[in-house]
Amino acid sequence: MDTSLSTIAVVGLGTMGTGIAEVLALAGREVIGIDISEAAALGAVAALEASTARAVGRGRITERERTDALARFRTSDELGTAAGAELVIEVVPETYEIKQQVFRELDAIVSPTAILATGTNALSVTRLAAESQHPERVLGLHFFNPAPAMKLVEVVSSVLTAPPAVEAVTALARELGKEPVAVGDRPGFVADGLLFGYLNQAAAMYEANYASREDIDAAMKLGCGLPMGPLALLDLIGIDTARTVLEAMYAESHDRLHAPAPVLGQLGSAGLTGRKAGRGFYTYDAPGGQAVVPDALTPAADAVSGAGREVASVGVAGSGTMASGIAEVFAKAGYDVVLAARSQEKADVARGRIAKSLERSVTKGRLTAEARDETLARITAAGSLDAFAEVDLAVEAVAEDLEIKRQLFAALDKVCRPGTVLATTTSSLPVVAIARATARPEDVIGMHFFNPAPAMKLVEVVRTVLTADDVHATVRAVCAKIRKHPVDCGDRAGFIVNALLFPYLNNAIKMVEQHYASLDDIDAAMRLGGGYPMGPFELLDVVGLDVSLAIEKVLHKEFRDPGLAPAPLLEHLVAAGCLGRKTGRGFREYARR
Repeated sequence: MDTSLSTIAVVGLGTMGTGIAEVLALAGREVIGIDISEAAALGAVAALEASTARAVGRGRITERERTDALARFRTSDELGTAAGAELVIEVVPETYEIKQQVFRELDAIVSPTAILATGTNALSVTRLAAESQHPERVLGLHFFNPAPAMKLVEVVSSVLTAPPAVEAVTALARELGKEPVAVGDRPGFVADGLLFGYLNQAAAMYEANYASREDIDAAMKLGCGLPMGPLALLDLIGIDTARTVLEAMYAESHDRLHAPAPVLGQLGSAGLTGRKAGRGFYTYDAPGGQAVVPDALTPAADAVSGAGREVASVGVAGSGTMASGIAEVFAKAGYDVVLAARSQEKADVARGRIAKSLERSVTKGRLTAEARDETLARITAAGSLDAFAEVDLAVEAVAEDLEIKRQLFAALDKVCRPGTVLATTTSSLPVVAIARATARPEDVIGMHFFNPAPAMKLVEVVRTVLTADDVHATVRAVCAKIRKHPVDCGDRAGFIVNALLFPYLNNAIKMVEQHYASLDDIDAAMRLGGGYPMGPFELLDVVGLDVSLAIEKVLHKEFRDPGLAPAPLLEHLVAAGCLGRKTGRGFREYARR
């Protein structure tokens, strides 16, 4: 097995192949780019010249380094030019027939000691290796797009792969400045295995007309800190490519969450495959373009019809972190706020928490001392809901327990004057069940803030079948005034964010249960390969495993999908009292403060 890997052939000079070639050439490797299309080869050279010129302009490389890298890259339309390569990386179209043909031909061309790598992200590496005369030298080397920028490389071993081959390409990945993650051979590997299930659910959510494409994408960007929304990401990946990956995943898992949403097949059959076609879920300025242009589905600026109710004062019920944060948000926006808790002492503590938060903002230069004082002066702490008698909007932020919330809303129904909008901040409970605790369910709506409320821009506006139009319009207008981004969704478990986020987290736990990959490798894969701000296990420990389990149970109960059943490992950790950072131990251990 050759481990020097100084000469490397890249077969297939599309976007990914060209990106891999650039990474290799800049790292000092001799690179042979092979493609049957002369246009693709010329395009690869042009792309490399343009990309390296930008790198020089930004000070990332010198002009000499650029010249040397370009000199190390040559192209050919003959597979035979790979004869002297110690490593061949194929990134040809994602079909077994084409890839197997490449491997069969390479057997007769390259040295028996050369390593053959497939860049597949969906097909079985074992099945591809079985077509080679030397299956022990075949493995997967999955770069992420764009290859020059993305740090993750998944090194995929089949049951036939020889350890020296894995060691050689792992060492190469590190020399390229990448973070290699070792994974076994199953469709999607780690990053795509988790990512594509989430993307598929987002497509199904859109297809069901549950929420608009803009709201689904905004919710996941603002609620989870993701660089792109799922539908925009599907357009970037290619809807046909995504469907291929999902078909491969479903063939192995038979999990309904991996069964491609019909809309993916419909768009693909119509040739609406995303950015590359100029249209997918969105419409773009040109095939291959990046700029989204308005189309028939673009919401109008005045999409919310009807006038809302006047809101000058707001009541916030609760004394925890979320209640304090929401009260701070409203007071900063100029509303008079009544912060009510079960006792005056608890209400005073909550107001004190807001005072500390405002003081931190002053220290960091985000707020003036005068604005701090004015904001705090607008907040009145109260030990009873009776103080809500004259508020225009009442927002509850108490424990996530249906009976507790129903009791609170029954009390609000008696205290609040007619016309007051009653809002719940529940993240998973049925809003209509809370609304029915009142004699005015038409005045009840969901306003799901995200934690920490002062920092997070998203509010999920949850309208029930009974919510009045002017109540919906009122809450949308209030969101604008408090500088939050509202997204509309219906009253079903998880709304948008949690309905998409928690199945992804649950699937990550299942990967660990199946000993497919380690916690660290999965977290690294999603941060580096998916652009997530936190890996799934980091996030689970922050959210709290008990909270996560409760949401998983609600989703499973509502949708009755076996794939949504909480992972046993999550249930076991909660039963053991390992709830995450708040207890010092969850999926990882933490130092007690």
